[in-house]
Amino acid sequence: MSILTKNRFTITSALPYANGPLHIGHLAGAYVPADIFARFLRLNNKDVVFVCGSDEHGAAITIKAKKEGVTPREIIDKYNQQIKESFIEFGIEFDIYHRTSEQVHHELSQEFFMNLYEKGEFIEKFSEQYFDEEFQQFLADRYIVGTCPHCHNEGAYGDQCEKCGTSLNPTDLINPKSTLSGNPPVLRETKHWYLPLDKYQPWLEKWLIEGKKDVLKSNVFGQCQSWLKLGLQPRSMTRDLDWGVDVPLSEAQGKKLYVWLDAPIGYISATKQWAIDNGRDWEKYWKKQADASDDSTLIHFIGKDNIVFHCITFPAILHAHGEYILPENVPANEFLNLEGDKLSTSRNHAVWLHEYLAEFPEKQDELRYVLTSILPETSDSEFTWKDFQARVNNELVAILGNFVNRVMVLSHKYFEGKVSLEEPLTEGDQAVLKELGTYPQLIAQSIEQYRFREALSHFMNAARLGNKYLADEEPWKVYKENPARVKTVLYVAAQIVANLAVLAQPFLPKTARKLFAMLKLESQNWAHAGQPDLIPTAHILGEAQLLFEKITDEEVDFQLQKLQEAKAKNTAVATPAQPAKANISYDDFLKMDIRVGTVLEAEKVAKTKKLLKLKIDTGIDQRTVVSGIAEYFKPEDIVGKQVSILVNLEPRVIKGITSQGMILMVEDTDGRLDFVNPTSAVKPGSSVR
Repeated sequence: MSILTKNRFTITSALPYANGPLHIGHLAGAYVPADIFARFLRLNNKDVVFVCGSDEHGAAITIKAKKEGVTPREIIDKYNQQIKESFIEFGIEFDIYHRTSEQVHHELSQEFFMNLYEKGEFIEKFSEQYFDEEFQQFLADRYIVGTCPHCHNEGAYGDQCEKCGTSLNPTDLINPKSTLSGNPPVLRETKHWYLPLDKYQPWLEKWLIEGKKDVLKSNVFGQCQSWLKLGLQPRSMTRDLDWGVDVPLSEAQGKKLYVWLDAPIGYISATKQWAIDNGRDWEKYWKKQADASDDSTLIHFIGKDNIVFHCITFPAILHAHGEYILPENVPANEFLNLEGDKLSTSRNHAVWLHEYLAEFPEKQDELRYVLTSILPETSDSEFTWKDFQARVNNELVAILGNFVNRVMVLSHKYFEGKVSLEEPLTEGDQAVLKELGTYPQLIAQSIEQYRFREALSHFMNAARLGNKYLADEEPWKVYKENPARVKTVLYVAAQIVANLAVLAQPFLPKTARKLFAMLKLESQNWAHAGQPDLIPTAHILGEAQLLFEKITDEEVDFQLQKLQEAKAKNTAVATPAQPAKANISYDDFLKMDIRVGTVLEAEKVAKTKKLLKLKIDTGIDQRTVVSGIAEYFKPEDIVGKQVSILVNLEPRVIKGITSQGMILMVEDTDGRLDFVNPTSAVKPGSSVR
């Protein structure tokens, strides 16, 4: 059954942690596909609320704050603003981007907790939990890392292994360590409130395994099966933390709600705030209606690391509450890799959205297009800058942009931009327009099944249809003998362009607006897609503009160099310093005569790669020194530079040149060299002590 038979939709995208900027992996996981889907529904005149917001609680925030020596509030204020602005500039069109630190969210989260508490849904128990003795605090799940007992990943967290996706408890970890002190934690007794997921397992099996088998994507369904097969266990819904939503019980002073109770409620509180701001009824988008056919359709767009929380934990909470709708689907994507390696925030191996927008300020749709082309829908995929360049240049520029530009330019060249039909369409013309009419349905079917890559390929095939039509008809050759025929050809071609403008809207919104402006048409909804007469006869087109520009080799090289520099920096940080050499006496040290000298001349030593011949003013004389620094410094760049030189080193002949001393250099852990020199100019011959 088509999803378009439904009338009201609640669309959510995973709440990004407000502890760092967005990267392309986030976009490919939860935001680009959700935005395409929401735009498509709106084009079909559906009642849609599309919500997101910053997840501003939990261990990730406090860990970041401790590392930077600031408060959690400073962290969330900084990154919430950056993330929100990046989404707006990139063109992700949320109805609201909210914050879980807002009062409306705290109140709603506490209402949820009390609803379950008063129903007796929680298990209250004392248990032993990990405690960091150095920092004198209990450790939340994400404050603990260790070896996963299932896949043996050594970097698993206390609540989940992000490598194999298994849900964990901190005590499951092998060789656990505190992320605060790096020390093994100890177990201490504390009281918490647990949600008995094992109690809901029969219901979850019926709802998920029986009810969602033909609905969920294979990767999502497979994970759900695995978790249920392992057997669900009670999970604590409270934590011993100093940052988060207060547990609303007098006996729980100093305790906070578990972030995976609080965070998904952020979707609801965001909707509630949107409704308050716009005079709407938020409950219609979240609560069961008297007539079940009037329920909203809830869809969560997330990455695969959040599947367990959206398919197990949150549905169990909603079910226990009883008043709320359950998700119709959770179309989670797998991971996006970058240049042959995993995206990594800690290693700075990422394409950061805010940096991309600064470096490619007019190319938002280009990134949307490439990411949609490679979405990791059922398995991991990879982004490379060379592939980005190829897809933009060979597809957006050469296929879509080229077709539109030729139609616009030829229409103005031959008919002053006037689109008109003065003779009947040929069978070939009619066949092209008939084929054009098939694409809206093909695209719609793919989007409804969350196959966005496939949907985009159908869109590009519509552009290919236009290119082939022009190539077959060759209006530039026909014009002299039969201008009337050319008028018809350009009429048909212009109808294809108008349809591309309609079809582009979910995928390339900025491009679609540009197309409608060039065509001098108002934007059209999906019902108009595929029609052969979107442009009326005698209509005058606007001026031609290039839709896209090519990505240059220089732009790609710059991005690859950034990644390489980040990798080198991380390698240097990770490489330990060499151990100290054997001790020498103070008298031995005093034997070395180190002076500051000035480089007067520098040239490469013939037939060598590493050697430079330097003439140095040591203050006591001018002498020649041969130094192996040519791989790092050009001769012309070091003339006039002051250096530290060991002047009483015994001379030696190198490549036929007598070298009278040694330049002192710093060698980084990655092998790079730099000078040891004074921060301000000093007189040559000054001693280094």
